[in-house]
Amino acid sequence: MTWHDWLGLTAAVLALVAIVLAVWVARRQAAGRLGHPGAAGAPAAAAEVLTGPDDEERPLVAFVANPSKPDVAALRTQVVKACSERYLPEPLWLETTVEDPGVGQAREAVERGAKLVVAVGGDGTVRAVAEALVHTDVPMALLPLGTGNLLARNLDIPVGDPAAAITAALDGKDRTIDVGWVAVQRWAAADAEDPDEEVTGPAADPDPDREHIFLVIGGVGFDAAMVASTDEDLKAKVGWIAYFVAGVQHLHGRRSRVRVKLDGRAWQELRLRSLLVGNCGKLPGGLQLLPDAVLDDGWLDIAAIDTRGGVAGWAQLLGEVVLQGFGLRNPLPARIGRIDHTRARSVEMQLSGGEHVQLDGDVLGQVAELAARVDPGALVVRVPAPAS
Repeated sequence: MTWHDWLGLTAAVLALVAIVLAVWVARRQAAGRLGHPGAAGAPAAAAEVLTGPDDEERPLVAFVANPSKPDVAALRTQVVKACSERYLPEPLWLETTVEDPGVGQAREAVERGAKLVVAVGGDGTVRAVAEALVHTDVPMALLPLGTGNLLARNLDIPVGDPAAAITAALDGKDRTIDVGWVAVQRWAAADAEDPDEEVTGPAADPDPDREHIFLVIGGVGFDAAMVASTDEDLKAKVGWIAYFVAGVQHLHGRRSRVRVKLDGRAWQELRLRSLLVGNCGKLPGGLQLLPDAVLDDGWLDIAAIDTRGGVAGWAQLLGEVVLQGFGLRNPLPARIGRIDHTRARSVEMQLSGGEHVQLDGDVLGQVAELAARVDPGALVVRVPAPAS
């Protein structure tokens, strides 16, 4: 070949090498852009990762939402966006119904592979989701939209700030807590003249003989009567203050006669306004009703509340509760408004004539006998990560 032929061949080889190098460099640059969270094209890379071998690092999240709460539709868009920003799979969105307030939906979420289930709603939704998740090791997170939001307050989950609650759910840490269970042994008589006739609990409950979960506080007497008589329209307008408005109606109500047995010991006869059994004790407004209660100590904390002397007794009781929040107790025995504390792992009650029972703000019905027990370490919950 002449030198012209060699020159042409060399040019062709160099051109081929240049093309190969250009293609290789372009592919590397594209891969770098797709793998960078802030670069254009990142969603395509995320989709590739989600279908690859790293699925275990991209857990499926399920949201069990009460559609009757305001702004739930807008929240769905918000949570989908939050999951997408974290390169998580598109979350499951399951809505509760009157017939099933969340138990079935949470179980379905676990069956479909959810590694985190978020309860979107009030305390009733939280109780239902928790009932499905106990002893599953699947964490429950909270997006509080209710009136009391009792568990959220006790776990320091942001209330009234959905964006912060979503962040806590998706970026928080897990901890194990106890739960409480109440079994109704005998419902109250529907007619005092016919003790064999029984009230069967809420009409919506298909199985009134089952155990009922509570996460914060269950109570009989004044507090349950207050919850039962709270106006729902007023609650929707002014929130938890509606409970206090309802409570005024019962300030002069009768004291309850209750027989109590703690941990299988002898029965005690009590006359009081309320008997509370709690897993934790923080209430709206910063009130600390059970100051010694700890969510993961394996105990139920019991508070016997009594007042005499009309409004003066209630005023002294309120003072006792406020002082408890600062770690102070009134040691004087002769008090017209008092709250006495103890603890146990199981509690049995016999309620003379029957009393309303509430669990985390949900009225269970009128009950004549019940038993409560603690279930230590039964539930994993997602709480906000500590500030760095």
